[in-house]
Amino acid sequence: MRTGEDYKNGQVLLIDKPLNWTSFQVVNKLRWEIRKAFDIKKIKVGHAGTLDPLATGLLVICTGKMTKQIDTFQGQIKEYTGTLVLGATTPSYDLETKIDKTFSTTHIDDTSIHEAAKEFIGEIEQLPPIFSALKKDGKRLYEYARAGKDVEIPSRKVSVSEFEITRIALPDVDFRIVCSKGTYIRSMAHDFGKALDSGAHLSTLRRTRIGDFKVSDAISIENFIQNLPSE
Repeated sequence: MRTGEDYKNGQVLLIDKPLNWTSFQVVNKLRWEIRKAFDIKKIKVGHAGTLDPLATGLLVICTGKMTKQIDTFQGQIKEYTGTLVLGATTPSYDLETKIDKTFSTTHIDDTSIHEAAKEFIGEIEQLPPIFSALKKDGKRLYEYARAGKDVEIPSRKVSVSEFEITRIALPDVDFRIVCSKGTYIRSMAHDFGKALDSGAHLSTLRRTRIGDFKVSDAISIENFIQNLPSE
């Protein structure tokens, strides 16, 4: 069993983030539980790559001196699985906001879906969602979005090494993506709809890998807490 000194000297924790939790909430919860279990007044805890509240899966948490490695872990390739829904868009590109537009899907078939996926392989330009934690002029983009304000967002180059369509049950399309740091899967879902002369939004997302870290090796927040010493 790890000791308080172990956590202060630095640990890498693999957590399977639950639905509806922010990455910040997970960090705060683990920091509180570690401090309480070992009677530590102060300890650094951080995560290596945000997951949206509506996404689940691998969250790499660093404690103590290992927080210095966060940038290294963040820069590693990531793998996701998920489902996008064709024929409708939302302002947030996922289910955080309600459907704002609907589109025809009668012209879409399995072949066109697989062909469209090929367009996203390699280095691509994408616009981050307005509902995101990126900052512009000191404010998070989602703050502008929730206030109903238009803001110009610069596009960014990202790299996608794999985009596999794993199941088609229209309007749902399941996928697996391997991509670089900074890739917004919500934006890919939105752009995928455009590529098919339709619309699309993300309905589920799960991060399965960051570098050599796999979600199959991660534990739930509850299991982590149960493994800490109790009073």
